[in-house]
Amino acid sequence: MNRVFLAMVIVALFALPFSSLTPEYWITHLNYIGLASLVVLGLLLLTGVSGLTSFGQAAFVGLGAYTTAYTTTALGWSPWFALFAGLILTAVVAYILGAITLRLSGHFLPLSTIAWGLALYYLFGNLEFLGQYDGIAGIKPLNILGISLASGRSMYVLIWLFVLLALWGSSNLLNSRPGRAIRALRGGGEMSESFGINTAQYKTIVFVYAALLACISGWLYAHMQRAVSPSPFGLNYSIEYLFMAVVGGSGSVWGAVVGSGLILTIKDQLQNVVPKLVNSQENFELIFFGVLMVLVLQYARNGVWPLLRAWGYRLGISRHANNVLVPDSAQELNRRARPDNNINVLEINKLRKEFGGLVAVNNVSFSVKAGEIVGLIGPNGAGKSTTFNLITGVYPSTSGSATFLGSRLDTLKAREISKLGIGRTFQHVQLLPQMSVIENVALGAHQRSDVGVVSASLRTDRSQEAQLLFQAAKQLKRVGLGEVMHEEAGNLPLGQQRILEIARALASDPVLLLLDEPAAGLRYREKRDLANVLSQLKNEGMSILLVEHDMDFVMSLTDHIVVMDFGTKIAEGTPSQVQSNKAVIDAYLGGVE
Repeated sequence: MNRVFLAMVIVALFALPFSSLTPEYWITHLNYIGLASLVVLGLLLLTGVSGLTSFGQAAFVGLGAYTTAYTTTALGWSPWFALFAGLILTAVVAYILGAITLRLSGHFLPLSTIAWGLALYYLFGNLEFLGQYDGIAGIKPLNILGISLASGRSMYVLIWLFVLLALWGSSNLLNSRPGRAIRALRGGGEMSESFGINTAQYKTIVFVYAALLACISGWLYAHMQRAVSPSPFGLNYSIEYLFMAVVGGSGSVWGAVVGSGLILTIKDQLQNVVPKLVNSQENFELIFFGVLMVLVLQYARNGVWPLLRAWGYRLGISRHANNVLVPDSAQELNRRARPDNNINVLEINKLRKEFGGLVAVNNVSFSVKAGEIVGLIGPNGAGKSTTFNLITGVYPSTSGSATFLGSRLDTLKAREISKLGIGRTFQHVQLLPQMSVIENVALGAHQRSDVGVVSASLRTDRSQEAQLLFQAAKQLKRVGLGEVMHEEAGNLPLGQQRILEIARALASDPVLLLLDEPAAGLRYREKRDLANVLSQLKNEGMSILLVEHDMDFVMSLTDHIVVMDFGTKIAEGTPSQVQSNKAVIDAYLGGVE
């Protein structure tokens, strides 16, 4: 968003409570929008960005509300100390629940969030010291430097200050190293783990982050209402928060405010308008509300905010979302030492993989030396990609071993293998299509930095972020994609997407690069340019293991070739030796008379 326009919006927002022209009703309404925005912002990161659906966020709001209600009334604690206690309690509960439920996938995850959401809701209503279903009343108003925040107008300023701080911190987080890892969760674990990202850890981080935002909302709600009861923390409110996140859209953190404002305003106005239209006091507004939601989801499937952002871009009041600021220079990231030539970088010894009764890889052995390009070829279904996945930890091997510079790979996870210095591309392109080209490549350099969530949210990571983006831009220019670094990755043709995967793998500074059909979909000139890049990498001491079906490309580029058929190695040698091998000719051509 344009900074001048954003500043004008913020000034207008904070001027409202100080104007006598602003009705008290609208101040109260905006307070509820602000409280909901905090919860929805967490859901936007959790569900909209990470793809982890939760129906239990209202329960975390209740944790924050009940913690401050009980500790300030029964124990006499300061509300600010109660906030600190509520955040710790919520973090512990969210961590435990996340560790249990985030391992689930498909419909099991949302069902489990419904279960523990209901459990916490009934817990609030049945514990005697929490007032059971009557709740807790008599909560003291907040006090800042002797100024009481007893009125809705004074609470308005504090609520929206928290909202703006949360928006700022969340925006910083998403545009950072951990933020890219969080956004990669929706793209699947195989790709993320292959670049050193601990997906289970980041799922838990975003789950706890969303819970903490909900806790702050509950704390503010308790001191604004001055009383709490279980009813606002039930499943129906969790569903409503999820509606707000979907309607607002996950394109930006501002979607949380837009979604909350739309849903709460529509609900409020329908309660006034619908009874007059149908001349009845029955609860028909829920039907109208449902129809409106269907229309919004039909004509704005990505939410309302992306539409507003597109209009703002045309009017010049917002910048393109993918225009990441790339520094002209930055300190180089640390690089791995390259082994001396002729040292065995990778050794495969009788590697075997069985899927039930199917033997996909049958006791295959070969090696890759430092500064060497080795081709792994064979007909479709020969087991080449399965071999790649065994080397990179995607599949566990049935027997045999894979060793990289003395370290056993077949006992390690994919992210641990990546950290040793092995980069890879995939047979079927695995990119994050909504992220820019340069952000996809920066994801490959994830393991070369150690920026955490707190540092990213507070924007104290700028020097490290500059290093990652500079490195990503360098690799893009290296493979000829420097001109499209700000494009969405999904807009590139297939050939360029494959080149982009190579740039992402290079950003991890690998010693060994595994390329799975990199020339598929490339035109002749693009293949020639790719061959030049790979030759340059070889001259720099990088080892490359290549799976490819284009025989001209393989024969002109590789130093050594391994041929597989039906999971078994049938030949090995130089390109000229392989071309004249009878078993290879039989496998590819069915024999020659």
